Amino acid sequence: MTAKPQDQTLLNPDISRPDAGSGRFLLVLGILFVAAALRAPFTSVGPLLGQIRDDLGLTNTLAGFITTLPLLAFALLSPFAPQLARRYGLGKILLLAMLALSIGILLRSVAGAVTFFAGTALIGLAIAVCNVLLPGLIKGRFPARIGLMTGMYTVSMNLCAAAASGFSVPLAGIDGFGWRGTLSLWFIVAVLATVFWIPQMKNLVQGNGTRSAAATVTIWRSPLAWQVTLFMGLQSLLYYVLIAWFSVILSERGMSSGHAGWILSLMQLAQLPFTFFVPLWAGRLKNQRGLVLITSMLFIFGILGIWLGGSRWMALWAVCIGIAGGFAFGLAMMFFSLRTRTTQEASELSGMAQSVGYLLAAAGPALFGLLHDATRSWNAPLALLAGASLLLFVVGMGAGGDRYVGEQT
Repeated sequence: MTAKPQDQTLLNPDISRPDAGSGRFLLVLGILFVAAALRAPFTSVGPLLGQIRDDLGLTNTLAGFITTLPLLAFALLSPFAPQLARRYGLGKILLLAMLALSIGILLRSVAGAVTFFAGTALIGLAIAVCNVLLPGLIKGRFPARIGLMTGMYTVSMNLCAAAASGFSVPLAGIDGFGWRGTLSLWFIVAVLATVFWIPQMKNLVQGNGTRSAAATVTIWRSPLAWQVTLFMGLQSLLYYVLIAWFSVILSERGMSSGHAGWILSLMQLAQLPFTFFVPLWAGRLKNQRGLVLITSMLFIFGILGIWLGGSRWMALWAVCIGIAGGFAFGLAMMFFSLRTRTTQEASELSGMAQSVGYLLAAAGPALFGLLHDATRSWNAPLALLAGASLLLFVVGMGAGGDRYVGEQT
């Protein structure tokens, strides 16, 4: 096979060794295990946030920063992830990211608040690399199966995330285990992901360190790219705020912490079929605006239910938000491929959207906690989420159009 020039794309499948039989199977397996390790370190924290806050002596604002810090790490490193992969090799960078994730999981569980936040930051940096590079890898290696691979990738991620939410409180209740032992369990998943990624070191060779400045400039000047970025940021804000605070809201309304954890798990389980089917569905449509409408309506319905409805119906509101989250995340991941023509553009758009988008999302959990501290009520914070859902609809209508970021508008 004749290789194309390496500076034409970031993750061009032609610059790597061809996948055949077991090689392609190992690549798929590696992607799924890496995806499984990307959300559980976050979702395991939400149900335990009250215990962590009390044990470490944190305010609600600082407790919200537990979720905000990794998002800031996403925003910091995401623009540089494509360049790192281009210079040092995709396989090597992803392997180093998984090693860093393993170390961060252990570090946040060993001592006090300082090491907790240091480990959390390291986790965020590691996940930022994987978040940016995997969509480009999927577009480059599976161009005819982008929807299927994106669906498998997101299901693996969210299935593990749901398990983390549901089992965190029961595990933390075991004598001698506590929240530290529960959070450290996800070290096992990170190590398995590292082991399954090792075979890719010989299959994903490094590029020559060049990049197309013209493509990058086009991405950052494209109104469509900014709409995709804002869609990514708003859906991330909604997700991470609810992961951090939903269990706390339920507990303050009289629900046991164990029950609240399972409600949060139900919310994430409701995402699973939609994180698989929405990418397949979106890939077959000329535009995705109808899916955006469904997404925003479900978010608004669920958030208004939490705000104004009774605790008796919390499971219903959680399911609505979970389905909305499945739609939103699946669409966000697909927009990186659907709104670009080349693998390089997909990776550049992914880096831009996850940098700026997560910077926007980073304000959510801390602002949510700050509003609650200031008002002594959940009304203002929940009104913020309802407003974010409306904005998600507005930018989603633009992001869902049948266009490409390189086109003049």
